[in-house]
This record gives sequence, C-alpha cells and structure tokens, in this order.
Amino acid sequence: MTTIGHDQAAQHDHTHERPSGWRRWLLATNHKDIGTLYLLFSFVMFLSGGVLALLIRAELFEPGLQIMRPEFFNQLTTMHGIVMVFGAIMPAFVGFANWMLPLQIGASDMAFARMNNFSFWLLPPAALLLTASFFVPGGATAAGWTLYAPLSVQMGPGMDLAIFAVHIMGASSIMGAINIVVTILNMRAPGMTLMKMPMFAWTWLITAYLLIAVMPVLAGAVTMLLFDRHFGTSFFNAAGGGDPVLYQHIFWFFGHPEVYIMILPAFGMISQVIPAFSRKPLFGYHSMVYATASIAILSFMVWAHHMFVTGMVVSGQLFFMYATMLIAVPTGVKVFNWVATMWRGALTFETPMLFAIGFLLVFTIGGFSGLILAMAPLNVAAHGTYYVVAHFHYVLVAGSLFSLYAGWYYWAPKWTGYMYNEVRGRIHFWGSLISFNITFFPMHFLGLSGMPRRVVDYSAQFTDYNQLATIGAFGFGLMQVYFLFWVALPTYFGKRCAPAPAKPWEGAQGLEWTIPSPAPFHTFETPPEVK
Repeated sequence: MTTIGHDQAAQHDHTHERPSGWRRWLLATNHKDIGTLYLLFSFVMFLSGGVLALLIRAELFEPGLQIMRPEFFNQLTTMHGIVMVFGAIMPAFVGFANWMLPLQIGASDMAFARMNNFSFWLLPPAALLLTASFFVPGGATAAGWTLYAPLSVQMGPGMDLAIFAVHIMGASSIMGAINIVVTILNMRAPGMTLMKMPMFAWTWLITAYLLIAVMPVLAGAVTMLLFDRHFGTSFFNAAGGGDPVLYQHIFWFFGHPEVYIMILPAFGMISQVIPAFSRKPLFGYHSMVYATASIAILSFMVWAHHMFVTGMVVSGQLFFMYATMLIAVPTGVKVFNWVATMWRGALTFETPMLFAIGFLLVFTIGGFSGLILAMAPLNVAAHGTYYVVAHFHYVLVAGSLFSLYAGWYYWAPKWTGYMYNEVRGRIHFWGSLISFNITFFPMHFLGLSGMPRRVVDYSAQFTDYNQLATIGAFGFGLMQVYFLFWVALPTYFGKRCAPAPAKPWEGAQGLEWTIPSPAPFHTFETPPEVK
C-alpha cells in the first residue's frame, strides 16, 4: 500500500477564509461540505422511502384491503422504488465519493467545484417533484418503478412529474460522474499511479464511466414516454405502429448497468474495510481491478434477462442466460478475494467489519438467487413473484445499504473527529441483520409458492409469511431510526464520544489517514508524494 513521502501535518495550518452560515451550504464548493449535503439528502430520502415501504407492509399484514385503495398501493410500490434507487442509494454513494476520493488520491478538491455544487442542488427540486406528485389529480405514478409502457402512457399528471424528476436526477448523476472521472484521472498525487489507487477510487472511476454511458439512455426512454403522452408519437403504442416491449429494451439497457452502478462503489468500500480489520493487504488487488472492469463491460450484455417472458426467441434467451451466468464469475472472484484477505489475518470485529462481513454473507445469498433467476426456464416460473422482490432486496439492501453503513462507521471518525459508540454500533448491526432476514427471507418461499408481487391482496395461504415479513420490516425501520438518533447524531455532535486520532484503525492504509481528525476544511494544497 501507499506510504507518504513527507509529514503532512505542516500542510494543515493554513488560514483560509471559511464560509459560514447558509452561504457555506448553499454556495458550497468544498468537496467535504458537498459530500455531507449528499449524505444528508440521501438519508432523508432513505427514511421517506422507508415510510412508503412500511405502509406497503402494513397493508400486506393480512389478506383483504385494510388501510388503502389498490390504486394508492400501486403508487406506493412505484414511488418506494424510485425514491430508494434515485433518491437514497445513488446520492449516498456520490456523497462518499465527494468526501473520500480527494482524500484518497491526495487531491485538493474535486476538479469542477461549482459544477459539483450544481449537481447536488438539482436533487432537492427533483425530490419535491416526486413528493408533489402524490397531491396532483390521480396521484403519483403507479406504473412500477420501471415505468413500463403502456401503463406509464395512460397515467395522470403525476407521471409527468416523475419523468421530470428522473430527468433532473439523471442530469445530476452525469455531472457528478464527469467530475469524478476528471478528478481521478488528472488530480492524483505525484507517484500515485492508477494501479496504486485504493479500490474505492477504482470502483468509482469505473462506475462514473457507467453513469455517463447509461443515464442518457434512461433520459431517452422517459423522453419518448413524454412524447407518447403529449405529442402524438407512437413509440410504445402498438395501435400506432409502436411496440411496448421496445420500452423494456431501452429501459433495461440502462437498468442493468444501473444495478452495478449501485453495487460497484459498495465493492470498493468493502475492499477498504476488510483489509483494515484483517491487518493484511487486499488479496489479489490487480484481479479485483480487472474483475470490476469485467463486471462493468458485461453489464451491457445482460439486459434482456429481465424480459424472458416477453416472447423472446430461444436463441436470444440462451445468449442472455449465458451472459448473465458469465457475469457471476468476476463477482465470485471478488468474494473469493475478500475471504482470502481475511484468511489467517489478525481479525478484529469492530462495527465496520461486522457490516462488511454481513454484506458478504447476505449479498452472496442475493447473488445465488440471481443465478437462479438467470436461468430462463426457472425465470419464467419465478418472474413477477415475490422471489424477485427477495432477490432484489438481498442485493440492494444487503449489498448497497450494508456497505454504506460499513463505510460510514469506517470513515465517520475522520469526518467528525469523534469515535462512534461501539456498543450502539453493534446493536445497530445485529438489529439490522436479523430484522432484514426476517423481512426478506420468507419472500423466497412466498415467490416459490406463487404469490405475485405488486398486488394489494393475496390468498389466505400466504398470510403467515407476510405477517413475518411485516414484523421484520418494522423492526428494520426502527433500527435505522436508532442509528440516526443514538449513533449518527451523537457522533456528529461529539456527545459522550471519545476524540478520534488521525488513524483510529490500526490496519487502515491510505492517504486519508495521514491528515488530522476531523479532516481540515482544506487538505493537500501541496500534493503529498506517494512512494
């Protein structure tokens, strides 16, 4: 790993004007402040999406209609997905990128500081559009988070607000991705070659290229929807010579790389945490880099595995089935390398490591159910059932969210200058892990038994597992509120928390641990030298 050519402490005594009050946040150009804004926004959206999910689970506690109309239930399932994907998970990873990439590569800031500010301030108006869509005639869009035509062509004005929100969030993502690419390629410290970069920087570089490639595809898909709705075109209208399945092809050409946009930065975080608490270098660093690039390239070749039931020709089904199985190979390489890093390491199990190992176990379950869904014959049987819901959440909650928590516990001492409360961190981990599995593991059985997803009512035979899932979901939600009030806020305000040293983790490596805790407002104005 990297060693530092000279002592950095002298660099952090400079006296710069530091904006204060509302100007510091509204006009922020410092990467740390913008990273904090992203993280705050994403957590608010995460709690909002969580409330929508709990309303869904409350309705599904028993068969029959309990607390809402079917139309509103469909709005909730749609908005829960859109809010979580575009409002919570993606901005959270961009927040970590803003905070950590300049610190990890020895840069003074992000390359385009004002564009960085603009890319964040696009997000709150998009969130307001999504929220407002509940209050227009007809309510929010109820076409599913994928916004499939022809349903999305027939929806009320709430659909238009969702289209505009997705457009704005996409523009924000593209600007953020350009910023990350230019920062990593042009602003690394002297001596830091690409193959000396931390894995988190590598995974974000590759993710940023994915974002630049696929966000315009989503913009094209929703623009065609908008034209079909208001300007008389027939892209997705069979009566006018269009094809509803065309929308699925365009959407999933964005949508499958999007899944990896939400998991590759997670892989990078886990690749920072596991070596630190194993007190060993990452096993197979080069193979991890190549595996990440392989996943990104292959992600463009698997989109139609979401569409096995659309009447695809058998040769097409075979191609996408084999391509999807192939993408499991580089993912398996990563899991093997993480396990090999821990093998015979001097392991300790602080909260970041617990979340990393929890990620490893539960993400692997999601990977196996994904392999099952990759097989066309099995997919036809499980498509549109709760088995898909279980798979998706094992990958995204256990994948993205657990890695975000691992990263937060790992880097929060550097951000805040305080050590979080270890006992409370462990309560948060075990409560989240257990309640997550109580919620989503029964959904495998529900799906295999034939319960369709996105339906407000169900047969009495599915009641027990649904009640188990609802109890688990409320437990999981409570654990995230516990994290906010008993872990995160006390750490940020330093309430009964020990001051953090510059390097709180014995096995941690990298430039970010050479600066004081909390990280000063300006860092690395004289670039460090990496030897």
